[in-house]
Amino acid sequence: MPPYQSVGLSGGDVTAIALTKAGSDSGGGAGIQADLKTFSALGVYGASVLTTITAQNTVAVTAIEAMPSSLVRAQIETVFEDLAVAAVKIGMLGQPELIRTVAESLRDCDLPIVLDPVMVAKSGDRLLEAEAIAALQSELLPIASILTPNLPEAAEILDSSIAGDPTEMEAQGRALLVLGPKWVLMKGGHAAGPICTDILIGPKLHSLTAMRNPTSNTHGTGCTLSAAIAAGLAQGLDVPDAVIGAHSYLQSAIAAADQLEIGSGHGPVHHFYAQWK
Repeated sequence: MPPYQSVGLSGGDVTAIALTKAGSDSGGGAGIQADLKTFSALGVYGASVLTTITAQNTVAVTAIEAMPSSLVRAQIETVFEDLAVAAVKIGMLGQPELIRTVAESLRDCDLPIVLDPVMVAKSGDRLLEAEAIAALQSELLPIASILTPNLPEAAEILDSSIAGDPTEMEAQGRALLVLGPKWVLMKGGHAAGPICTDILIGPKLHSLTAMRNPTSNTHGTGCTLSAAIAAGLAQGLDVPDAVIGAHSYLQSAIAAADQLEIGSGHGPVHHFYAQWK
């Protein structure tokens, strides 16, 4: 079963709400679609702000179109005017102007913010303009509760080579902490070897390991993990517990991925492995 339950707060049970600000994957495996599936699977109501539209399937990204910043701002304001959002996940933004718009909307809020620095799709197509990295560093990293880069993303943010072992991963995570986030989760899925190691770096150090699953159906793993962390935070967990629960959920979703037959390339993980029987 999913690792999260409904949270009872003063005044009785409430509906935990998480907000994702991300791009659309028309193939349904990553982006805002993966985020909303993850929220639902973990018992959290999902709201969304669409930042970018991609024409995408399991094989390639064939077109990308950013939403106007005025419309992104309007979506954010309208959601916050009515919904009691408890956590925010930020995914694909793509352009400096959208990064600034999202950062401005969150600068004075006290909600937990999960920042997934989406840069490249599983197909290899680039999703973040090179000139947007500076805006990401200056605008979003300082307000993030937790940053969740994979190894190539961490290296690109730091203008460094890709970490080759856990020691280098920890060193790069600590370098990212200097840029402002309260926690950094260095994801080791791109490393070699039969065991995947993620390292959570912050006030405390946590290492999470899992046997590498041989499936090629791993489209949307980064989106799913960061959304699952946001779901845990929306339900009142602290960052380490939210990360541990999200890690467990993702590993189960990857293990069940081959139960699905989606597309001819990198298929999605099975977000609803616990619900679909």
